[in-house]
Amino acid sequence: MNLRLTLGGLCTLLFMMTAGAARAQQAQPRPNILILLCDDLGHGDLGCYGNRTIKTPNLDQFAAEGLRLTACYSASPVCSPSRAGLITGRSPTRLGIHDWIPERAGIFLRPGETTIAQVLKRAGYRTCHLGKWHLNSRADGSETTPGDAGFDSWMYTQNNAWPSHVNPANFVRQNRPVGELQGASSAILADEAIRWLEQKSDRPFFLNVWFHESHEPVAALAQYLGLYPGETNLDRKHYRGDVSQMDEAVGRILRYLDAHGLRQNTFVFFTSDNGPETLNRYRGANRSYGSPGPLRGMKLHITEAGYRVPGIVRWPGHTTPGATSDTPVCSLDLLPTTCALAGVDPPHDRPLDGANFLPLLENQPIKRPHPLYWEYSRAISKPWVISLREGPWKLLATARLERFQLYHVSDDPAETHNLAAEQPDRVQAMAAIARKLHAEMAADAARSGNPAP
Repeated sequence: MNLRLTLGGLCTLLFMMTAGAARAQQAQPRPNILILLCDDLGHGDLGCYGNRTIKTPNLDQFAAEGLRLTACYSASPVCSPSRAGLITGRSPTRLGIHDWIPERAGIFLRPGETTIAQVLKRAGYRTCHLGKWHLNSRADGSETTPGDAGFDSWMYTQNNAWPSHVNPANFVRQNRPVGELQGASSAILADEAIRWLEQKSDRPFFLNVWFHESHEPVAALAQYLGLYPGETNLDRKHYRGDVSQMDEAVGRILRYLDAHGLRQNTFVFFTSDNGPETLNRYRGANRSYGSPGPLRGMKLHITEAGYRVPGIVRWPGHTTPGATSDTPVCSLDLLPTTCALAGVDPPHDRPLDGANFLPLLENQPIKRPHPLYWEYSRAISKPWVISLREGPWKLLATARLERFQLYHVSDDPAETHNLAAEQPDRVQAMAAIARKLHAEMAADAARSGNPAP
């Protein structure tokens, strides 16, 4: 009798403790989420990634406060596909977005896709997009706008800030042209971000800030040019100043979070859409001076520098200040990761190519649906237009997946030692995975509604 009472009492106590823990967990506020995306910022452009010339004190401090990812990847080595992958968690090849979207091309993020903003909005988050979009070819509202993609508030440009990053005149706010604005594009976005954050709400927020810097045509304000008095090449000075003015805009947003008690419960992810510019395509403004660091190639290449980019995460209490990680993380991972942050399930009605990377913050492995995969048929690195990363290994392949190179990129990030002849079994195993993914994604692309490349 006493034993039954004791066991019964113990069961009751355990039930009460479990229920209490569940209520406490539910009572924890869901984190705010801030994504900061740069345009064409190279892996070697920040001080915290080894640059000894460009002044980026705010991002260097941010890295010292959070987790710096040394194997962070974008979803593509070029703009529009990279952004499409980031916001949907799906390879841009599946979406039929194979390259940057020219104006009036009729290519856009199709309404049937599910975005981070849509998932978080349904979960009770308020949502805002600021900056470059480049997921439509028209800014007249006839193709998917940030509003159609789940953002309550938005101010965007279809592609680049024009005529440059200083005094841009092509922003659209809630489908209405804004006209010429004064100042640096990044500072304008910081102003808008702070104004939006000042709209008090009990709901958590998702703020998506996509800077134009450091994409051509590059231009910096005089105060940032003045940071480089010894630089005699004006174009190079503008590039360096451009990165520094973006750094200051990031610092202003982060300082606002700190000053208003939002630091502790805000998950912040900073990255770039692809590697540094390759070509001098803008007459009279050839300022392509981004750095790939020690990596091979640049933007538009399927080698490492095309899509291996800076990546910094800060979430106080979860990230260790000053830590680094060489575990591969990709912008494709942001949708499943933000779902985990919000406590909701990711979409189950379509293949996702990213994975929740929160286990990394607890030194646990990331459970991927398949190895990281990239495809860019117009890559300057031809014949290499397909790549696959599995663990420390990286496979490069031709368009028909008939020829291969193999690199151990953990030890050889510059891809200098082709090990394909020494590892034929590994090459064939990885090639089989790449062939399967290539076929699946080609079939999805054909159903996407976007015209074939």
